[in-house]
Amino acid sequence: MDRRRSRIIAVAVFLGFLGAVIPIAAMAYMSWVITVERKQDRLAMFSRVALLRATNTFADAKGALDAIAATSGIPCSPAHIARMRALSVNTRSIEEMGYFEDGLLKCTSWGVAAGETAKSGVDYITPDGIEVTIRMQPLVSGGKPMMALHSGRYNVLVAPSRLADVLIDDGMSLALANGQGAIINTLNAPDEGLVRSLVAAPRKGMTDSDLFAAVQGGGLLAVATEPRSKIATSLKAEQMLLLPVGAFIAAFIVGIVTWLSRKRLSPLAELEIAVRNHEFIVHYQPIVELKTGICIGAEALVRWRRPDGSLIRPDLFIPLAEESGLIMPITDQVIEAVIRDLNGVLVADRTLHIAINLCAADIKSGRILDVLEAKLAHTGIRTEQIWLEATERGFMDIDAARITLEKARQRGHSVAIDDFGTGYSSLQYLQGLPMDALKIDKSFIDTIGKDTATSSVTPHIIGMAKALRLYTVAEGIEAEEQADYLKAHGVDFGQGWLFSKALPAPMFIGYHRQTKEKYGAAPEVIQAAE
Repeated sequence: MDRRRSRIIAVAVFLGFLGAVIPIAAMAYMSWVITVERKQDRLAMFSRVALLRATNTFADAKGALDAIAATSGIPCSPAHIARMRALSVNTRSIEEMGYFEDGLLKCTSWGVAAGETAKSGVDYITPDGIEVTIRMQPLVSGGKPMMALHSGRYNVLVAPSRLADVLIDDGMSLALANGQGAIINTLNAPDEGLVRSLVAAPRKGMTDSDLFAAVQGGGLLAVATEPRSKIATSLKAEQMLLLPVGAFIAAFIVGIVTWLSRKRLSPLAELEIAVRNHEFIVHYQPIVELKTGICIGAEALVRWRRPDGSLIRPDLFIPLAEESGLIMPITDQVIEAVIRDLNGVLVADRTLHIAINLCAADIKSGRILDVLEAKLAHTGIRTEQIWLEATERGFMDIDAARITLEKARQRGHSVAIDDFGTGYSSLQYLQGLPMDALKIDKSFIDTIGKDTATSSVTPHIIGMAKALRLYTVAEGIEAEEQADYLKAHGVDFGQGWLFSKALPAPMFIGYHRQTKEKYGAAPEVIQAAE
């Protein structure tokens, strides 16, 4: 129990540590995520505004081109030039309008063109058919480079600044690109490589140096970026809100862990409830005749099945049950489970036996024999089909043990000493106690084929059992090499994962039938010595 308490305390400390650290770490991480998302959402908002501004500019320019194309009259006449000038003045997005014939500029909204000015080269075409020259130098009006939009015989010049006419935060950058990744205009010179990489998959994200958000529409891409260093100020504000929440959750979790650990540190009450609620089930470890491979019986192994369906290993509760005396009602429940699970197959196959482990208290008092007699009554199960296994701890009171075991054999039960060699056994014990079988502990089976200090003990145990005319059962057989060795040395029976793990009753019944069908009829059941 000290080890179990130590484990519970260790687990509680570990869970308490996790309960304290994880919520605070989670809130810190959530603060970071929220801050980044808010920053990216704000960048996305600027990108949408820039995209809307650009698409509106293109729409205005196209509207002016459509309007002048619908105008009748003599090209480059005073009326025609006046119309172009009026559209240029009344359309905020455009600075100048021109008319072309045979690829040469004939007139603009400023007047008739002097000399021969060829139409500018086309950088790309918009989805609605507008030819775009991203940068060109106006030859008629002069001034700064302009963007030219050409449709039919007309073009308009647009100031690039109108495409990204957006007020942005300090440190923020903004870029506008077309669908092929060509940069149309920028504010504060963002990373052009990043902008081009976002054409195929516009998204929000973060690089080693920047946060970014890209929005696409109308054949254009708007990308807003901001240095990651800008996160720090906003992050502190989020942490001021969320870290106290994390601390509260951590305190709550630590309190829950403390409460649960205290509850777990009082396992006796929990075990008493389990006994009262009949939470114990039995799995059956097949016992096989080594020379034939036939399953001739099984060892009944108790399992504690919690209400949530989880199973607790016997080594975690049997010691407490033995110390508290609860082992006896648990043994009674094992007997009830064996009868409930296997009554039919035991009656149908008289060669099959089930071994039940006895605790030291039952060996000393003999109480279990009357319990068995009462529970087996009217079941049709023969007493010789129930083996009784006693561990060496049960022989501390050798005289009481001798009386109980002798009575058990007189009633027809076969008796086996379990885990031989791991406790207080001696040749004198074996000679003085009424026994039918000796079970060789797994620790000795594991040494077979190995050069260890105890590897020579196994053949001595087998020889001792033969000298005393006891049947031998080898526990924990896991390899063919072990089975072959034991068979060659005359060991009668074996159990272990080489044959099968412990099985629920339906699976054990199926395993038993399978071996009988495969290897033939089983031998007669071992009778207790008269």
